[in-house]
Order: sequence, then C-alpha cells, then structure tokens
Amino acid sequence: MQQLWDISPPVSAASPVFPGDTPYRQSWSAEIGPQCPVNVSAITLSPHVGAHADAPLHYSTEGTSAGRMGLAPFLGPCRVIHAMHGGPLIRIQDLDPFMDGAPPRILVRTAQRAQTERWDDRFAAYAPETVEYLAQRGVMLIGLDTPSIDPADSKVLPSHHTILKHDMRVLENLVLDAVDAGDYELIALPLALVDADASPVRAVLRSLPPYFRSKP
Repeated sequence: MQQLWDISPPVSAASPVFPGDTPYRQSWSAEIGPQCPVNVSAITLSPHVGAHADAPLHYSTEGTSAGRMGLAPFLGPCRVIHAMHGGPLIRIQDLDPFMDGAPPRILVRTAQRAQTERWDDRFAAYAPETVEYLAQRGVMLIGLDTPSIDPADSKVLPSHHTILKHDMRVLENLVLDAVDAGDYELIALPLALVDADASPVRAVLRSLPPYFRSKP
C-alpha cells in the first residue's frame, strides 16, 4: 500500500501572509436552522495563502494565469532534497550531490520545522544561479518550504524571472517537516482560476509505485 504525506499547511485566519497581502477571512452566508438546511460560507484570501502555485502572471504582465497553466508539472515523480544549513539561499552545491538520476521536479526542505503560524521574513530562498542550474538539468518544477523562491526583501525577483525564462513552475509554502530526502510522487494541482496570479494547492506526496521509478 502506498504511503501518503500531506505537505500542505492548514489554512485559516491564523495563516501568515506577506505584509500587505490579503489574509484568510471567512464569514457565513447561511447557517443550519429551522429555515435553512445547510451551512454556506464565503471566504476571502490571497491565492498565495498556504501551499500554492505561482503563475507566470504573478511576475510578468504577459504571463500565463493560474487557470491556464498546464497540469503536467504538478503531477509526477519528484525528489525531496534537504538543505537545512540555515543559510539565506539554496546554493548549487546544496543540491548537486543529490541530482544524479533526479526526476524533473525538485522540492527542497530548508528547515526542521516550516513556519506556519506567524510571518517571519528570515526565510531561505533559491539563489537564481541554482534555478538556472536546475533548468539546465531539465527540471520543470521547483518548490520549497518557505513563502517565496526569492528573499522577502527582493525588489527584482531574480529567481522568479529565471523560472519565467525557462517556463518552469513553482510551489511555495510547503510543509516538508515529516518528509525524508528521497523520491516520491507529487500531486499538487492548481485550481482553474482563470484570471488569477496564483492558486492554492492541496499538495501531497505518495511513495512511488514501481512503474514510476524510471518515468518523468
């Protein structure tokens, strides 16, 4: 039987967001009672709350929106690599020793425990040259357990623009606390939000079935 790892943080009003972004809010438009048979809620949130897939529209005015992204990069074999050195950037040397035979999806665990309870701008991000290295290795999707592949104070977003150049996809705000380094099946499909710049995902990993071990 395949094992399953949920790598999505809980989403609630307590979920941290980038300063100035829209937090999660929920209200009830209907509640079960004598005149109503159902509960119905309304939610407001940034699509960057919780585990999410950035769309190219997030970092390019001409970029593809979340609902128009192809799904193939978000489904298939991936490799989880640990780079928990406490530094601000994921470097090529952090990943290179673990790239032999790697599938085209790379997730990096940067911390013993993902920060899911409060905002902290001291998170690890990808060095742009690392993204370039992964693109040259045929990687189609990168991810990590922090809010962004660029540092919180970046104004030019070099790593985002590197994935734009190579038409790569990205997952952010994953929770890899309980995930050992190794190969898995990734399932993290974005919603068909036609005009959105990102989409929430329910990201999970499954142990690889035998027929996946040599396929992209």
